Amino acid sequence: MKPSEILELTSAEIEERIGTYKEELFNLRFQAAVRPLDNPKRIKQVRKNIARCKTILHERLLGSEGGPKS
Repeated sequence: MKPSEILELTSAEIEERIGTYKEELFNLRFQAAVRPLDNPKRIKQVRKNIARCKTILHERLLGSEGGPKS
């Protein structure tokens, strides 16, 4: 998922996506422990998607608080 697509979502929708990605990551890790994955790069992609979503949520939080003061 691209950052521009994430920016269009509400904070609640982003948190929902994070939950979905965390479930997918858990399932991928479990499958990797049991047998080889069809697409092992998917774990990295899901982790990056979680990080992107969390970054945008954090930016919104800082934006609503006025950001860092210099």
